Amino acid sequence: MGRQQESQISAMISSTTRALLEHYVRATGVKKGHVVEEAILHHLRALQALPTDIIVPARIVVSRRSGREITKRITARPRPTKQLRALMTGNGR
Repeated sequence: MGRQQESQISAMISSTTRALLEHYVRATGVKKGHVVEEAILHHLRALQALPTDIIVPARIVVSRRSGREITKRITARPRPTKQLRALMTGNGR
C-alpha cells in the first residue's frame, strides 16, 4: 500500500484540552498530529459501531437549577433501604 495523502485541519480547542495534549506529547514523545488523528479515528469509529443511546458525551451541560439538584443528590447521605434496615434489626432473614 502506498502512503495516504495527508491534509491539514484547523480547530479551536479549550486551553484545558491543549494543556492535556501538550502534557501527553511531552511525556510520551508522540507527535501531536498522531494523537489527534488517533483520537478522531477512535471517536468516529465508536460513533459508527455503537448505538447512539449508549454514547456518553465528553461534556454534559446542565442548567444552574439542575446543577444544584445534582450536587444535592451526590452529597446527600444515602438513606438505608427497607431491606437493609430489616437486615440490621434481625428481621431480614
